[in-house]
Amino acid sequence: MNNDYRKLMRSRTNRMICGVCGGIGEYLSLDPTVVRLLWLVCSLASCGTGLVVYIVAAVVMPEE
Repeated sequence: MNNDYRKLMRSRTNRMICGVCGGIGEYLSLDPTVVRLLWLVCSLASCGTGLVVYIVAAVVMPEE
């Protein structure tokens, strides 16, 4: 059996603040800048809920 799977983890190399968007970008094979821009747009559209979600993700997601 092949146990070739990916885990969602905060990035050490593609980080601006905590590495959450960099980790999501690496997990989804996207550019982390695109993930950051999408996260910013969603945060502004949801009146700051994205900031709370980012903080929770920074606490919950393990680091590489």
